[in-house]
Amino acid sequence: MNPRGHTIPLQFYATAPYPCSYLDEELARSQVAVPSELIDTRTYSQLVQLGFRRSGQFVYRPHCDACNACVPVRVPVDAFEPNRTQRRVQKRHGPLKTRLLGLSYDDAHFQLYQRYQAVRHTGGGMDKDGREQYESFILKSNVASFMAEFRESGIVRMVSLIDQLEDGLSSVYTFYDPDVEGASYGVFNIMWQIGLARQLGLPYLYLGYWIEGCRKMEYKTQYRPIEGLIDGRWQAL
Repeated sequence: MNPRGHTIPLQFYATAPYPCSYLDEELARSQVAVPSELIDTRTYSQLVQLGFRRSGQFVYRPHCDACNACVPVRVPVDAFEPNRTQRRVQKRHGPLKTRLLGLSYDDAHFQLYQRYQAVRHTGGGMDKDGREQYESFILKSNVASFMAEFRESGIVRMVSLIDQLEDGLSSVYTFYDPDVEGASYGVFNIMWQIGLARQLGLPYLYLGYWIEGCRKMEYKTQYRPIEGLIDGRWQAL
C-alpha cells in the first residue's frame, strides 16, 4: 500500500541478456515481477499458473528474444501412477524419516548443500556458495514455504524447499547426499511431494521448467501424466 492506502500494482521488466544455463551458446532473458515484497502466496499462486517461478525473493519467468524452449510443467497428482522403476525406488527409500520444518538455518543442511553443489554442480557457480548465498536462496521467501528434511539412521540425506500454493505444491529446490551409492533420492523426493499434495487435497505439483532434449531436465517427463503451459494453456505433454 502507498501512504494514501492505494494498492501498488506489480510491475514487470525484462533483464539484459545473459548466458543460458541449459542451452549451449544461447542467450537468455527473464521477465521479473516487482516489487517482490508485494508478492504474497495468493499473488504468487496466480503467477505460477502463468509460468513464473521464484529463486529466493526473485520472481521470474523466461522471456527470451528468439526462444521459447522452456516449458513450465506440473503433475496432476490424482492421475499420477508410478512406473516400475519409481515403485522400486519408493520401496528402497521408504525407511527415510521425514520432518516438515520452517525456513531456519541448520548447519547440517548447509553442509549437505555444499557437498551436493561440489559434486553435482562443479563449476556452475553455486558450488562456491557460502552461508550468505545459501540463506538468500533457500531461507528467504515472501510466500508460504517450508522445508522437508529426510534422515536415515539419524543422518540428513536430503532436504527439499517447497512452496504451498492455492492449487498445489511448487518444488523449489532439493539437495541430497551425493555420495550414497545407488541412491535415487531425487526420484523418491518427487513421488513423496506428489503424495503430500494428495494428502493436502491440492491438485498439482509444479516442477519448474522443462526443455525438450535437455539432459538436465529429462527426468521431469518421467512423472506421468504431466502438463505443460504451451501457448498460454495448460495441456498434456
